Amino acid sequence: MDSSAPATRSGGIVTVLAIAGIVAALMQTLVVPLIGDLPRILDTSASNASWVVTITLLVGAVATPVTGRLGDLLGKRRMLLFCAVPLVIGSVTCALATSLAPMVIGRGLQGLGMGMVPLGISALRELVPPQKLGSSIALISATLGIGGALGLPISAAVTQNTSWRVLFWGCAVLSVLIGVLIWRLVPATPAMASGGFDVVGAVGLGVGLVSLLLAVSKGAVWGWGSAEILGLFALAVIALLAWGWWELRTRDPLVNLRLAAGRQVLLTNAASVVVGFSMYAQSLIIPQLLQLPESTGYGLGQSMLAMGLWMLPGGFVMMAVSPLGAKLSAARGPKVTLILGALVIALGYGSSMLLLGSTWGLLVVVCISNGGVGLAYGSMPALIMGAVPPSDTGSANSFNTLMRSVGTSVAAAVVGVVLAQMSVDIGGGHTIPTEGGFRTGLLIGCGVALVAAAIASAIPGRKPAPTVVEVADTDAAKV
Repeated sequence: MDSSAPATRSGGIVTVLAIAGIVAALMQTLVVPLIGDLPRILDTSASNASWVVTITLLVGAVATPVTGRLGDLLGKRRMLLFCAVPLVIGSVTCALATSLAPMVIGRGLQGLGMGMVPLGISALRELVPPQKLGSSIALISATLGIGGALGLPISAAVTQNTSWRVLFWGCAVLSVLIGVLIWRLVPATPAMASGGFDVVGAVGLGVGLVSLLLAVSKGAVWGWGSAEILGLFALAVIALLAWGWWELRTRDPLVNLRLAAGRQVLLTNAASVVVGFSMYAQSLIIPQLLQLPESTGYGLGQSMLAMGLWMLPGGFVMMAVSPLGAKLSAARGPKVTLILGALVIALGYGSSMLLLGSTWGLLVVVCISNGGVGLAYGSMPALIMGAVPPSDTGSANSFNTLMRSVGTSVAAAVVGVVLAQMSVDIGGGHTIPTEGGFRTGLLIGCGVALVAAAIASAIPGRKPAPTVVEVADTDAAKV
């Protein structure tokens, strides 16, 4: 892109892509307030109703690397528009659903929209002047957390005051709006890669990911030692090994594993898994602490809506720190920003040991932790884009986003096991986690964040941020 392009135009592009990322991320927490009512709404069991949440995770995980590669091959604007279509159709399908099957289909279609975030980040390299690239990357990357934080209070308020169907109709309208804004305001982007699409690689990765994530997400329900879970883990290992073998030998791989094996990309992806874990752990624990009855001695007795409102400032903190993280990355390199972000997350978890007794205390914990997440998430795409050529930007960023999703899935499994093991029977066959269980989960999050900082410190180069700008300058000169 010509660096003399009007700032207002690039600012409008970044705004549209940020809104698109927030709307796509909203889909992850959209149905959380409905979980308890889904069996009644859909006339099904609680176990079957859980697929309404699980299917979005599975489809999003598979779709993200696929849409990223197609963005490199066909142009990122075209794929952004494509992602808006299933968001609209999926939202309408859910709004009209009267049983489990259409709701699961609709939620699966909504999962296809998750590719918008890495596509938007990758498109910035072609659409934004080099001097604005760092701050724009940080903002778009933070939308994953911002959308998730906004989803809880918005969906709780809507479902408590109107019909749950209004929630999905609203999502349909937002998705149409996003599609129109992308069509009208985001310029066309050229195909940056050549060759064909790796169908075999897409199927192989899909089988491996679905098997892995399904085993992780359903292990506590089906039993970690059950034949189904062990079989899924075995299938995941076999499928992913076969996928890796294929990717290294095919001419046009879905994911360039040789680039991914480079130290900077490899360690950034490893840090992404761990940061994803540490980010999600507090999202599982703090809402429960806020909503448990005060009679437990450690619960704070908040409603679903109040809980969402207490969590909401964390999303705005992520948005606020993203430009600060971009400035730090420009001055010291995104490696430093990633290390600092991980340490801030650890500080947030550590502070929880003193602040669990009040809503305001938990608000502080959420804001500190999410501030660290904003720094870390904003630095990761800069590290990836500084180590891969333009032809692999979409694929590499999408794979990095996938690594974060793997981290959140593992966090859900580990924290779930900890809370289940450290729980007390309250009668009627119901159990709740003990205060010790919550504290243990938070300490695990703190330790994992410190591991993320250690991994980030091993990333090569003291100041890789200028590389991103230099590459962007080179790309602009070529255009």
